[in-house]
Amino acid sequence: MLDLVNTTTIEEIELYIKVVRVKAQLNQSVGGHVDLFVRDHYNVAQSDYGCGPSTGALPDIGPDGDDEDSADEEGNDEYDEDVNDECAGDDEDVDVDGHPFSFRTFNQVLENEQGIYVSAQAPSCDVSNHLYDETLDESSPVNYHLPPTPQFEHVENLEIAVASCWTPWVQRTTGYLSGEFIIGQVFNSKSDLQEAAKIYSITAHKEYVVVASSKKLLVLRCKKAEECHCSWKLRAMVVKDTSLFVINKYTGPHTCVNPCLNRDHHQLDSKLVASHIKALIKAQFTLSMAAIQASVMEKWGYQISYKKALDGKHKAIRQLFGDFFQSYTELPRLFLAIEQSNPGCIVIWKTLEINMPNTEILQRVFWSFKPSIEGFQHCRPVISIDGTHLYGKYKGKLLIAMGCDGNNQLFPLAFAITEGENTDSWGWFLACIRNTVTKRMGICVISDRHPGIMAAMSNPHLGWAAPSAYHRIYMRHFASNFMTWFKDNILKNLVCRAALASTERKFNKHMNTIGRINPEALQWLEAVPLQLWALSHDGGRRYGLMTTNISEVFNSVLKGARSLPVTALVQLTLFRLNGYFVARRELSANRLASIERFTPYVDAQIQARVVKAGSMEIVLYDHVQGLFHVMSRRGRTHRLNLHDKKCTCGKTLIYGFPCSHMIAACQHRCVDFRLFVEGYYTTQSYYDTWASLFHPLFNEDEWPLYGGPTIVPLDSMQRMGSGRPRSTRLHNEMGIREGKTQITCGLCKQLGHNRLSCKNRNQV
Repeated sequence: MLDLVNTTTIEEIELYIKVVRVKAQLNQSVGGHVDLFVRDHYNVAQSDYGCGPSTGALPDIGPDGDDEDSADEEGNDEYDEDVNDECAGDDEDVDVDGHPFSFRTFNQVLENEQGIYVSAQAPSCDVSNHLYDETLDESSPVNYHLPPTPQFEHVENLEIAVASCWTPWVQRTTGYLSGEFIIGQVFNSKSDLQEAAKIYSITAHKEYVVVASSKKLLVLRCKKAEECHCSWKLRAMVVKDTSLFVINKYTGPHTCVNPCLNRDHHQLDSKLVASHIKALIKAQFTLSMAAIQASVMEKWGYQISYKKALDGKHKAIRQLFGDFFQSYTELPRLFLAIEQSNPGCIVIWKTLEINMPNTEILQRVFWSFKPSIEGFQHCRPVISIDGTHLYGKYKGKLLIAMGCDGNNQLFPLAFAITEGENTDSWGWFLACIRNTVTKRMGICVISDRHPGIMAAMSNPHLGWAAPSAYHRIYMRHFASNFMTWFKDNILKNLVCRAALASTERKFNKHMNTIGRINPEALQWLEAVPLQLWALSHDGGRRYGLMTTNISEVFNSVLKGARSLPVTALVQLTLFRLNGYFVARRELSANRLASIERFTPYVDAQIQARVVKAGSMEIVLYDHVQGLFHVMSRRGRTHRLNLHDKKCTCGKTLIYGFPCSHMIAACQHRCVDFRLFVEGYYTTQSYYDTWASLFHPLFNEDEWPLYGGPTIVPLDSMQRMGSGRPRSTRLHNEMGIREGKTQITCGLCKQLGHNRLSCKNRNQV
């Protein structure tokens, strides 16, 4: 009988013991055990049960399980002495075969067979598997703690606990309340064990070195073993015919002391950082290095370097989205899967043959989804094109073509990955759009002044020359090019005013002012065809799209995806477009159900113009032709013709819906001004734009097989060197923020320089 004297507030303790037949001998210690130390203050009647130390050896659990040197057993003498001191002078009981056994060995067998169940009906007794408070009183009762881990059956005739559900980033304890490893603890793989050892070392603020590491063995010891005579050591081996690693020797905890505080930790490497930020990268591709450093600091209290944060981010990307080189090989099958689930999608390849058999180099690939092709028929005939850099392992350019719906929202149309921006690549991209995506005549193409785009748009064989299409330039790019030659903000503002002028009168006024200030600037502006950049000479082709580069807006959405493998980039375009279609289809359907005639954008514009039209004076000249003379509140006069839908202000032609002067004339003659709104702005067209559906991909085992050549990237496209990729953006005044504050030196606290270029660096 086991007599216990209650020295705590526990009213009742019930012990349920399940006897299970085991093969292990009672005089052998069992792996994965939890030691039960009998303290004096528990008042256990030791005369009834012996508690001598176990003398059995660890069973053979691996191919090299017997190859243990004497150095691995350092630190065990002190452990055995503690147990011997506790039970000195006690008699040992014997089993039925006459072999001596102790209470601790009997407990090990029962623990291993999961035969002990503890319940306490007292508020002060907590037998859950949650973390215990580290500030427990030394006089607290014994906690029968079972690690919440699943069991493996019959591994070399030995049952051992597997740490498959042990999450060190959530639970710091490794088995005991002290956070130490235990002999017999098993991990799913060597990498899991290494990560657990890193977490343990970082949490304990200690460091270790690797003594031996192979596919079957891992030996770690304290970094200050010789300096501080620290005996901490861990030895683990692979379980035979599995990938499991089991701890068969462990000496801990650390006894060394750090002489000072360190900002970084040797075990806090980029691999562990990648494991920590993987979920963050998955949620936000554009996670900055500063955010990664702050997250690591909050988690472990160490300040990692920029390079370590960047390496960790790259490794996390590879773990989440695959290898960059392999993604080129998997890209054809991914497109086949997209075509399988979404028939009508367009994919065009351009590859280069090499000397390797059945292998080709990817030069370009173009893709456009069927919902985008169908929806563009209901958009305004305007396309914005632009190119952006890829920042992954391989260089390249992502070319984008965007439309604009009746609600003035971007409409993704087509994409392409090319080797770069040049005349050939832009001509190929525009030819793919003209041949497979849209054959609409009179389309306005808005872009920057890239020479490749200019040459492709003027090529009559590609189908983009007038009158099939019209080329225009964004005002912001044009003003930036102007600033490259003339460093004058006043002239730049005048150029923007001239470009935005809706009438030729206002345009000529601003151009004359520029000529008086700088005649060379006026000559530079007149050398560029006015219809390319001036709204007053546009002829209503661009629908007033001057200041917002809609393709650059989508570039900002894809900014994080540009550093991903190509397969992940293609998948992101699919999922992101589906998200756009789902959200805007619902919005347009609700507006259609509410019997709204026009889109929210046009409704807001018309309502503002109706208010403005209420203060105008109207003079009728011909009711048959609808000739009117309209004078605004400021005294400005305009002539308009309702029959031809023209007004001298030019805004009706530019935007495609009536100006305030035309609304005033329609109200004067009781004419419905909504008849002058183009059909692209109606709610029905808005709904038809986003009505087409995307369909989810099939399971990967259901994808069609790809029987073509193996696609590989060009070797010259691989980025050379490690570290942060050099920015390939062409910096100009567009990239300079207005009102940007000056940098401050971190040493002398003066403005205009940093600590690296500080002249007082040596003095400070």
